[in-house]
Parts: sequence; structure tokens; C-alpha cells
Amino acid sequence: MYSRILVAIDGSDTSRHALMHAIELARRLSSALRIVHVADMDWLPLGPELAIDTGVLRAARRDAGERILAAAREAAQHAALEADAAMIETGTPTQHVAENLVDDAGRWQADLLVLGTHGRRGFRRLLLGSVAEGVTRHAAIPVLLIPMRDVHAPS
Repeated sequence: MYSRILVAIDGSDTSRHALMHAIELARRLSSALRIVHVADMDWLPLGPELAIDTGVLRAARRDAGERILAAAREAAQHAALEADAAMIETGTPTQHVAENLVDDAGRWQADLLVLGTHGRRGFRRLLLGSVAEGVTRHAAIPVLLIPMRDVHAPS
């Protein structure tokens, strides 16, 4: 049915829930699994009035992403799965998280994309639209959206 499953994670409880679903699906279907974290850098250009070293902020964002991916790889290994894992950085404000996920799914030739319905986007989500909505609008493959309170969660 699905031989290449890509799951998007951001460290939120909902994305961890989506990861557990993707791991269980990959295990049951003997599918390849790719875990992707998009390091959303588009908030970094703060302007000259805020004298903050954006290099330090980018490094902190990368470090956080690496920790998120390491925990996800560990969860997959605990389920006896080898998972490919990658961090993608948005380069400019016009490169949105959803577009990066859809592009990566295409490059990796995923046939299912799994993600949580809500992540760590906070107030910006109200202004820019949710990542889940953007992915479902642009993906050419099936998208499985996992809500936080899923009564059918894998055990």
C-alpha cells in the first residue's frame, strides 16, 4: 500500500503523536521511513533596530532541530525500524515550511506524508495559515493528518 512514508516533526506533542503513527504504519507495512524536521528560519531577519546575532539564533534553531531528530530516530529504533532523517532549513521568508515538506516528499519519492494537525507555530499560524493546510493543498500524494487527541492512537 505505502512503501515510502515521510513524517514531518517539529518537537510538539502533536508531531510526536504523528511520529508514533508513522512508525507503526511503517512497521506494519514494512515501509521505508523518512523523518523530516524543517528548521523555520524565516523569522530571523529582525532588522537593524534589534542588534541580535542571527548566526547564534540559527545555530540554536539547528541544535534544537538535531535534538528533535535524534529523539525521533531513537523512537524508530525502539520499534526496530531504521529511519532516514533530515533537517531542512527555510532560506528566506518566501520559503514556507509546507512547501519544503512537499518538495522533500517529492525528491524522496514518498507515497504518504504524515504530520500533526497543529505544531509549534503559535500566533503566526493565524496569520500565515497552518502547515498542515498548506501541505494538504499542495501535496500530490496522500496526506495523513494526526490530531493530538486521536482515540485510535497506536499502543
